[in-house]
Amino acid sequence: MSVDDLTRRATFDLLADAACSAAGDERISVYVEAEASDFLRFNRAAVRQATQVTQAHATLSASRDGRRATSTVALSGRIDVDLALLDRERARLLALLPDLPPDPFLLLPESVSSSAREQAGALPDAARVIDAVCTHAARLDFVGFYAGGPVVRAYADSRGQRNWHRVETFHFEWCLYHDRDRALKTAYTGTRWSDAGFVAKLDAGRARLPLLALPARRLEPGAYRAYLAPAAMVELLDTLAWGGFGLKDRRSGTSSLVRLARGDVALDARVDLSESTALGIAPAFSAEGFRKPDHVPLVERGRDAGTLNSPRSAAEFSQPANGANAAEAPESLRMAAGDVGERDALAALDTGLDIGNLWYLNYSDRQACRMTGMTRFACFWVEGGEPVAPLEAMRFDDSLLRLLGSGLVALTDTAHAMASSETYQRRQLESTTAPGAIVDGLALTL
Repeated sequence: MSVDDLTRRATFDLLADAACSAAGDERISVYVEAEASDFLRFNRAAVRQATQVTQAHATLSASRDGRRATSTVALSGRIDVDLALLDRERARLLALLPDLPPDPFLLLPESVSSSAREQAGALPDAARVIDAVCTHAARLDFVGFYAGGPVVRAYADSRGQRNWHRVETFHFEWCLYHDRDRALKTAYTGTRWSDAGFVAKLDAGRARLPLLALPARRLEPGAYRAYLAPAAMVELLDTLAWGGFGLKDRRSGTSSLVRLARGDVALDARVDLSESTALGIAPAFSAEGFRKPDHVPLVERGRDAGTLNSPRSAAEFSQPANGANAAEAPESLRMAAGDVGERDALAALDTGLDIGNLWYLNYSDRQACRMTGMTRFACFWVEGGEPVAPLEAMRFDDSLLRLLGSGLVALTDTAHAMASSETYQRRQLESTTAPGAIVDGLALTL
């Protein structure tokens, strides 16, 4: 077996059958995360780094009598070596179990629910991406990062459950620089690459570059009407996902949406948020083997509609688990679109801020769902529906409950899916889908 076989189902089945054999009443499970990825870095439209990474890690768990022991090991791609490694780890974990205290919040799947998703994409090889950049961005100050290839998540246990998830995806982010800190950021993501798709994204940014040459407008602190492009909305929703929707956060009172959950406030009736696993690229099962519903309502018509429940929180608070991860953060968060044409968004804005991206977001007051961040790149002052000047970077500080509540003017009619660009330790399969939003009174502070 070669290292590349780590992303093949036949390899996983061999490992799972051997690792999950049980001799008694214990339950053995294995969760595998694997990838074979190309990584490319560009500066001034030239390749600065080209790397290929193939890796796989297996998390092995042994449970009995309310006790559980877990360990994670790196797989080598040599089947004999990996089988021996998993066998040793299983024996070690079983030997540990009698010395462990019972876990009061241990919850394991009761039913066997197997699944398989094999989504072949149309991914470019590294040479094609390099050629596309060198050909079409040759005269641009193009700085970007590409990551692409198959990603695997797989689960098996001694009851016979098997869950397989393999998708071929790519994520390409780049900035077109005009001068110093003036730049336009663009992302091209998906499962099927096309040179035409890349060029269309590149040309859209190229067309706006002359705007960056205009004298910059500096705004005084205050409240402004603003159009938040889908990428900016994704940044806000990704911050909201940090502790906003989890059952544990709700019950402990630390959720940023606790006021919404208690009914103290409501969002605009046009706001619908859900964990839409069926429409994303994340697996439909958790690392513990729980199947995820296709759709979990989180906010419906502006009001709280549910939470993401990990197995531990479900056990602690006597609620049903719904496949949430340990952090109880969404992996396929989706915000419903509105009715304003995306091309008409600036006309609907009329005068105010056109914000393409937000940066360095964090909570300034978690209980009030108040967030702060920077406008930074691709932000313009708009008059009469037309961009007239780039904006100097400004900090905003405002409550998302207000922005999506009384401050919401309109949502655009197209919601864009944006995959996570996170590659720390491994590529991720999370995605967030959002439309653009026109809001009143966005608070700029300095």
